[in-house]
Amino acid sequence: MIKTDVMTNRREMDTLSTVLEHLRQRHRYTEFTINAPGLVWLSGKLYKEDEIKMIRTYRFEGDSDPSEEAIIYIIRATDGTIGYGIDTYGVYASHSDDVYGRFIKRLTSVL
Repeated sequence: MIKTDVMTNRREMDTLSTVLEHLRQRHRYTEFTINAPGLVWLSGKLYKEDEIKMIRTYRFEGDSDPSEEAIIYIIRATDGTIGYGIDTYGVYASHSDDVYGRFIKRLTSVL
């Protein structure tokens, strides 16, 4: 697992389920969705893209099975709301040229 951490809490997370459990325990277990270009749905509220910041990513690499390759994106809205998104990458990536993919590329370009 490769982790990019831009927060001060550097707690080690080595599996996808460990990260999701940590988020659940901290009451930040809300998955974000992209409703339209530039609009993010998170915790029952719609945010503009400029109100969202990527704060952490976790990348998991399957040692023997490429289907285990995944990435978790942790975002924070300007009002402090935190959420996550899960995606695959490599040959299984499904967001190469769509709205979600462009959104993630813009957010991760500032990490």
